Amino acid sequence: MPALQGWIQPAVSGLLQPYGIILPFASSSELNVLISNAFAQAAPAAADPLGGLGGILPMIFMFAVLWFLMIRPQMKRAKEHKALLEGLQKNDEVLTGGGIVGKVVSIADAYVTIEIAANTQIVVQKQSIGAVLPKGTLKSL
Repeated sequence: MPALQGWIQPAVSGLLQPYGIILPFASSSELNVLISNAFAQAAPAAADPLGGLGGILPMIFMFAVLWFLMIRPQMKRAKEHKALLEGLQKNDEVLTGGGIVGKVVSIADAYVTIEIAANTQIVVQKQSIGAVLPKGTLKSL
């Protein structure tokens, strides 16, 4: 062991000295501090009573929460918007997604012509209609 200690001490000291770390080794027993002990592993745990379902249950629970808090309300809003667009008629007063208020002049498959002022008409996509306003809203503005 003394020959091994004589080889390790200069090698380790030479590597650590540039970083300001000096390790004075007096004996090989002090060198054993740097080497961790190997221990036997513990006995395997008892079998999972749920049969491995315990790891999947939190993910199923999170999906259910997301479904009821995010996905389902979004599907409901999309269904209501689709019904709104299908029920759109000429002379309805509408509000677009960009905040433009006007009266529907004509309806095509994908586009709607809206009159926003006297003799001023714009063409917008049907999907951009956000709401149908009550009759008389334009006169009150």
